[in-house]
Amino acid sequence: NNLTRLIIIVIAILTKIIVIMIFVIIEQGNSSCVENRFGNGLRDRVLKHSSKIMFFPHFFQMLDVYDLLSFDNPDGGVWKQGFDISYQDNEWDNEPLQVFVVPHSHNDPGWLKTFDDYYRDQTQHILNNMVVKLHEDSRRKMIWSEISYFSKWWDNIDEQKRDAVRRLIESGQLEVATGGWVMPDEASTHYSALIDQLVEGHQWLERNLGVKPKTGWAVDPFGHTPTQAYLLRQAGLSNMLIQRVHYTVKKHFASQKTLEFFWRQNWGDSDILCHMMPFYSYDVPHTCGPDPKICCQYDFKRLPGGRISCPWRIPPQAITDNNVQERAQTLLDQYRKKSKLFRTNVLLVPLGDDFRYTEAVEWDQQFDNYQKLFDYMNSHPELHVQAQFGTISDYFEALRKSTGMDPVGINVGQLALPVLSGDFFTYADRDDHYWSGYFTSRPFYKRLDRVLESHLRAAEVLYSLTLANIQKYGQPNDYPSVDNYKLLTEARRNLGLFQHHDAITGTGKDWVVVDYGTRLFHSILNVKRVIVSSAHWLVLKDKQTYFHDPSNPFLQMDDVQPSQDALPRKIIFEVHEKPRLLVVYNPTEQARMSMVTVYVTTPKVRVLNALGHVVRAQVSAVWNDASHAAADVFQLSFVAQAAPLGLSVYQLMEGMEPRTEAAKYMFLQDGRQISVSELEHFRQFYQQDAAPVHIENPHLKLSISTATGLLEKMRLKEDDSEDLVKVEFVLYGTTSNKDKSGAYLFLPDKEATIIHSSSIVTLKHILGLILRNVHYAQVVLQILFNYHFYISTSQVQPRKTMAKLPLQANFYPMTSMVYLQDSSGRLSLLTAQSLGAASLKSGQLEVIMDRRLNQDDNRGLGQGVLDNKITANSFRLLLEKRSSADENEETAPYSYPSILSHMSYMYLNHPLISMAVNQRSDNPSLTPYSPLSASFPCDMHLVNLRAIQSKVWGGPSEQAALILHRKGFDCGFSNRNTGLLCTTTRGKIHLEKLLTDLKVKSITPVSLSLMHTHNSDADPQEISLKPMEIRTYRLQLS
Repeated sequence: NNLTRLIIIVIAILTKIIVIMIFVIIEQGNSSCVENRFGNGLRDRVLKHSSKIMFFPHFFQMLDVYDLLSFDNPDGGVWKQGFDISYQDNEWDNEPLQVFVVPHSHNDPGWLKTFDDYYRDQTQHILNNMVVKLHEDSRRKMIWSEISYFSKWWDNIDEQKRDAVRRLIESGQLEVATGGWVMPDEASTHYSALIDQLVEGHQWLERNLGVKPKTGWAVDPFGHTPTQAYLLRQAGLSNMLIQRVHYTVKKHFASQKTLEFFWRQNWGDSDILCHMMPFYSYDVPHTCGPDPKICCQYDFKRLPGGRISCPWRIPPQAITDNNVQERAQTLLDQYRKKSKLFRTNVLLVPLGDDFRYTEAVEWDQQFDNYQKLFDYMNSHPELHVQAQFGTISDYFEALRKSTGMDPVGINVGQLALPVLSGDFFTYADRDDHYWSGYFTSRPFYKRLDRVLESHLRAAEVLYSLTLANIQKYGQPNDYPSVDNYKLLTEARRNLGLFQHHDAITGTGKDWVVVDYGTRLFHSILNVKRVIVSSAHWLVLKDKQTYFHDPSNPFLQMDDVQPSQDALPRKIIFEVHEKPRLLVVYNPTEQARMSMVTVYVTTPKVRVLNALGHVVRAQVSAVWNDASHAAADVFQLSFVAQAAPLGLSVYQLMEGMEPRTEAAKYMFLQDGRQISVSELEHFRQFYQQDAAPVHIENPHLKLSISTATGLLEKMRLKEDDSEDLVKVEFVLYGTTSNKDKSGAYLFLPDKEATIIHSSSIVTLKHILGLILRNVHYAQVVLQILFNYHFYISTSQVQPRKTMAKLPLQANFYPMTSMVYLQDSSGRLSLLTAQSLGAASLKSGQLEVIMDRRLNQDDNRGLGQGVLDNKITANSFRLLLEKRSSADENEETAPYSYPSILSHMSYMYLNHPLISMAVNQRSDNPSLTPYSPLSASFPCDMHLVNLRAIQSKVWGGPSEQAALILHRKGFDCGFSNRNTGLLCTTTRGKIHLEKLLTDLKVKSITPVSLSLMHTHNSDADPQEISLKPMEIRTYRLQLS
């Protein structure tokens, strides 16, 4: 009913149970395993230090902080979530307080309005006024963050105004902080998309302004991950600021004076200096000091007569000669109290809020009144304060100088700041209001985001290879290199826009969500055009016959998405006696054997590879509904062999073929009469009893309940071990209190209740050589072992379910995988979309699949979430037995997937892409394309091969950004019967030796986003990465 809001939770789902058959051989021996322990000495120090956190807080781990805190919420006085702050008047006599007031305007690229509407109504006016108002007084400063808006504005201003902007940057009055395309969410985003939006922003800045950001600025993401800290450090930034952290953690850090720290990765390097804002919000009432009632009086936009006022009902006063003394002393009191929470006499005071400084009058109100206060403070030496406007890097420069720190590095000098590792999830801003709902809100678009990510990466790699390949044969007139680059650029920016902390989070207005979805949808269509035109060139044997016709492309994708809010549907390929060519693209850097499934018009199909050899295949029915199969459409499935980053060619033709087998169907009647139509091409038989259905292959046997259609048992044939499985759908209601669940918050009424389906389950058991599936509806999984809980928020991190916290606090974002493990084995759920997950009881895994919310949660959105879509979430379930135990595994602050898990995750998120030659095209001679002579090492991932824009014109240059990630892995799992075809090489790759027909013309190590060039004496051809390291190279192929 209208008073109930439902949350459907899947405690691990199997939309299809895919028995993972990946073929790999792992390098034997202990040498690589030892290397992947990532420095046992560091871990020992972590454990020793973390056990003494109260006594020696030089190094601390967030897992230990959470153990330490009681998470009570006493009234702290004027600082409700904190404590009373006092000081002595003479504390600054020897070293004056140095105050940097940093004006900022937080511009959401979509939230209550679309990106374009915000730009039209507010953002363009902010930036136009900025140029005028900063030029009026050289003491004024401003920072800007979102390049998506800045670039749009830049394209619409004249050269005179552009020169004025450049002068403001050169003079230090205007600083670009972070410089990403957006200020991204840090929970639901995948690290590759975080990199992509950062590169897009930094490349735009380099081309247009020559700016290299030094400091990160993240005031609004709903929780913070060390992955973002690592990426900023790898991009060359030295400092960063964060805001939305659990109020109890903030209070603890403030009491320990650890709000400024070096944020270190769990594996032990890439420290970056981080400032955590201490109070509730980034708005003016919560930034000058602990008392919002007083601070609000210094937000001069709220002067009487304006559109907004102070909720504490004490308005600001314009600063005059008559009141400046009292007003300055009152403000200084707040500054001094805030400074007592930090270790230095350098104080940061942000001055701004959402979409501030839209009107010229606000610039005057804020800057003129503050300047009068500064002038008074600075002219009275007895106050021992120096106050000024500054940028965020001005602040960090002064902070580093005051402590004797290196200007950009981590040498801490006279005053040591602590070192922290871990993350800041799950965020609560007050009471029990945990922001764990948005981990799942609008799951359809979280899935669409990953579809674009995968297709964009595939297009980037294929496009870069095509450009290099074209140089070998001479530039054809028809290959649309410039048009394709424009499509890639638009897709990068649409994907980047969706990483915004009110986009991928599912926390925008309904029509804003549609705008984001439309951008993602159009970009998926466009990058498919890039893939098709590039694959056409690469597989064509006679390059001279290449002809690009955008209205009638040579290749046709095997699926199409009809609209932004619909699931893709398969294209039906006509198959006749004349061979129909199918091109299969492997976007991964590993040779693989993976399933290809296409829809065809006949059940009598032969599949041949490029050598003309027959390939085993299976034909299955296509079901219109539970009991009606299509009469003229059939599903053809076969295992394709695909070279790394390669294009394979197969032939489909009509005809009888013994190696193409029709599926057999078993129907479970259970006393009911089942009528099934259009199955004359397939054998059918019926089972009357209620015995479980079994699906098996040489490695695994699954037992499926005939009553529910859900998984019950899993047996590994390797050691004949059997695990009991309980699979359920459950739902949560929302609390009856005033504050209820919404797009952001998860506030359940009680523990989940099981959904008992009243509908009759129809099971179709498909038996075949290639596919063996049971088709059923929705699935929820609970696996009952005494397992420890680990979850990925870009990194895999141990999680503790804490009884002292409410249920909703124990949900975390799952961006790539979650696993439960004990000393003997591990169960991993790999995901192709980001969702919220928890392990509330030992051995039980919950994944929130969707949320329907009738009400707002009072965080500004002003609506519930009722725009649910049918969503095709995709998962893999992997059960592994441990072959060797690590005695420190339970206490280490990090954990790593196995190689098999990494590989399975990559195949799930980057499936093979199938394209058929257009029926209207003459069958030309096609040849497979293999750019690599061998797979990359098992633990080395090609994050991207991304063409770089020319500095001279709008098209691509001859260079590309090669981004690599060496993945950390746990070697304690058996590699028998996994059959992988790759090895590990201690993080080394000799790129030119891997290439077949291309040569490396130049390769230069650079920072992550290409802003800085790294000097190295090492052989540039031999790439060497440390475990977990992400590196970028400026690459030119020929």
